[in-house]
Order: sequence, then structure tokens, then C-alpha cells
Amino acid sequence: MLLTPDYIFRSIEHITPEFLRAHGITALVLDVDNTLTGDGSQELDPSVRDWLDTMRAAGITLTIVSNNTAKRVRPFAERIGLAWVPLAAKPLPVGLAVARRRLGVPRRQMAMVGDQIFTDRLAAGLYRIPCLYTMPRGADHQRGVQFKRRFEPRWIERYYKKGGTLYE
Repeated sequence: MLLTPDYIFRSIEHITPEFLRAHGITALVLDVDNTLTGDGSQELDPSVRDWLDTMRAAGITLTIVSNNTAKRVRPFAERIGLAWVPLAAKPLPVGLAVARRRLGVPRRQMAMVGDQIFTDRLAAGLYRIPCLYTMPRGADHQRGVQFKRRFEPRWIERYYKKGGTLYE
């Protein structure tokens, strides 16, 4: 199903190089708000900084793909040393295609990491790559996101009904 997560992680820090290697993933496309940092925040938790360092040391290529504007994404991405794609139009897979070309990897080696079913998961499904769904890091400030969150439990429940596990 396009909306049922492939994998669910407590947070981005629970995604390991070993998990990625076991699934043939060498590149990650990362969402920003409530995935890497809190909604609208420019701050990065030390645990996420350590996770980024671990991924880089393991040879995992990383880039940001966000629906936010360059004004929001650029300072955050540059501060943590990642390439970025703003105004990605998720759930359309356009931003993922741009990221894949920049990363120079085949689709089978890349995955989307994000916290929203109706943007990140759906974009990954439409682009035919796995989505490593993470539980949101904090509260959502945008009303549209708050509205969509009410419909996400149905798809998360389907994941568990088909035998999915929470990676923590």
C-alpha cells in the first residue's frame, strides 16, 4: 500500500548503518521538520548530530528534501553540511528525483526518511523507494499538518497488523 510505512523507527537515531546495509541502502533522503529537528527549529540535537556523523562514517550519502522554502532549509542544511532540495512538492516525487540525480545512486539503493504519511511516505511510495518512517520529534505548528495527523494512525496500525515492528 502506498500509505502503509515500510518500516517505523522511534526516531531517526534508531536507523543504523547495519539496517541500511542489510537492505542495500547507501543513500538517504531526509526530511527536516519533526524528522531531523523540531518543527520550524534551526537547532540540531546532539544525538542527531552524532547520528549524522555515524552515517557519514559508514559511507551513507545524505541529502535533505523538504517542502519548505530555501529561506527555511538553506541555513539549517548548510549548518550541518548537507545538500538540500527546497520546495520539493511532496507527496509528488519530483524532489526525490532531483535528489537521486544529485546523489548519483540507483533507486534501489536510496530511501526516504520522514515523519509524515501523507507527504514523505506517499512520495516514497510513488517514487518506488522505501520510506523509513520516524515518529515525529515534537508538536506540529502548521494546521494542515495537524489535520493530516488525525488520519495517520490508520496506516500505522496497518503496518503493525501486517507484522511490522517498531525499531528502537
